[in-house]
Amino acid sequence: MRLHTVRRSALPRSLPRLLGSLLLVAAAGVSSACAAPQASAAGTAAAAWAPRPLGQVVPAPASVRPGGDPYMLNGSTRIRTLGSSGEARRIGDYLAGLLRPSTGFALPVTTKDGADGIRLRLDPRAGKLGAEGYTLTSGRGNVTITARQPAGLFHGVQTLRQLLPAQVERDTRQKGPWRIAGGSITDTPRYAYRGAMLDVARHFFSVDEVKRYIDQVAQYKFNTFHIHLSDDQGWRIAVDSWPRLATYGGSTEVDGGPGGYYTKEQYKEIVRYAASRYLEVVPEIDMPSHTNAALASYAELNCDGVAPPLYTGIKVGFSTLCAGKDVTYDFIDDVVGEVAALTPGRYFHIGGDEAHSTTHEDYVEIMDRAQAIVGKYGKTVMGWHQLTGADPVKGAVAQYWGYDKTSAADRQQVVDAAKNGTRLVLSPADRVYLDMKYTDQTVLGLKWAGTVEVQRSYDWDPGTYLTGAPESAVLGVEAPIWSETLTDSDDIDAMAFPRLPGAGELAWSPASTHDWDTYKLRLAALGERFTAQGIDYYRSPQVPWPASETAGGS
Repeated sequence: MRLHTVRRSALPRSLPRLLGSLLLVAAAGVSSACAAPQASAAGTAAAAWAPRPLGQVVPAPASVRPGGDPYMLNGSTRIRTLGSSGEARRIGDYLAGLLRPSTGFALPVTTKDGADGIRLRLDPRAGKLGAEGYTLTSGRGNVTITARQPAGLFHGVQTLRQLLPAQVERDTRQKGPWRIAGGSITDTPRYAYRGAMLDVARHFFSVDEVKRYIDQVAQYKFNTFHIHLSDDQGWRIAVDSWPRLATYGGSTEVDGGPGGYYTKEQYKEIVRYAASRYLEVVPEIDMPSHTNAALASYAELNCDGVAPPLYTGIKVGFSTLCAGKDVTYDFIDDVVGEVAALTPGRYFHIGGDEAHSTTHEDYVEIMDRAQAIVGKYGKTVMGWHQLTGADPVKGAVAQYWGYDKTSAADRQQVVDAAKNGTRLVLSPADRVYLDMKYTDQTVLGLKWAGTVEVQRSYDWDPGTYLTGAPESAVLGVEAPIWSETLTDSDDIDAMAFPRLPGAGELAWSPASTHDWDTYKLRLAALGERFTAQGIDYYRSPQVPWPASETAGGS
């Protein structure tokens, strides 16, 4: 299903993006000329000094009440962390670390209360805010973020970041001023599961590269980080009981690169870092297909006892575990047990898609037994939506990745499972697969699900997407990024941005806020922020980027 695409030529890395940027600049110039008269110099200067309106952030807040004087961050500002939990102090330190380089202010963090400064307050009585909601109030004297739980406080800090000028994201001292508009925000999430997935199997990404993406994801109020650890092209996690999985199965990647794998300590560091950003890690060990790296590592996992060669292409569906061998289930038990022990989160993803070389009977046998093993280790089963063709256990979560060409029968199978209690995470490939090309001219990515421009990625409603499925069955939304054509953080940036923030908004914001015409303006305002963060993003001609942003990018 994932057809091979032409990789980059031997041209300098920046040249394809530069050529694309020149075309987009021309298109953006025509669009801007038609959209509105040119602002006066005085008006532009005034806009530069005005604080960003409270509601002009992504994801859109649930409720905004603008009004009153703005708050001015200055050299005497303190960050006050209030509440008995040490988490509030840790979030305060995190915020100070973000703001100090660009502002040049000391921003001392203190647990001493006061009426001034940035106040981060945990209040167990704020029950209506739930586990992740927050309020933000801003006025002349202070900015106060209140939450019932630390995750809500952290999400409020992400909103605060966007209310400050874009240059606050730079790592060198900037001029300012640092104003935050007056008023109040009350904000809670629409969905409990708001995920982003990174495929480290097709191409391996270092711990630092994974951390960088975690930081990017956290800014848009995602709370789940799904890491795709195994596939035909590589096995990326050390397993003590099956050591060749990592040392041999992890020794390559698409196009024959060196691959790599995470030691258990490195994987725990990823889990710890994600938790510090209030992201729950979901590990995925794919089965019964997408298993060539494992089959190549251990001959006994193959029905014929012969290990295939390592694989560096991008075809799918040719590999399968052997349903009739006891060693298959010993292998699954050992791997799930070891990875689950490293992962404190609730979910364990067992894949289950594109098992074209597995008979239906064998598929059901393997998935049924794998689900029992996941339950044995205290985890909730997740799988791609083909899991609904087996027997999903009670409480299982099916991740739907279908698209416009998905058959009605396959859709109905998922709908029927949802009616019977299976929960759904929606990841339609022609909407939120972030590795799909934006246009036919996009250098990176694939297009087996079609091209996915920014408007198409945003303009759908998770609550009504699967006709017939109860809206109550929708646990949330996840935006996967597969790495067949992506080799480093620059590639991730080019494909995730600017689509990733839209996926965050679909998962967080009330359905009533979803409107492309207003969203694209809020998204455009993030362009300077992306640049300040060193993100070389795709300058979609569908978005009215500031003039300063149309001169570069993917």
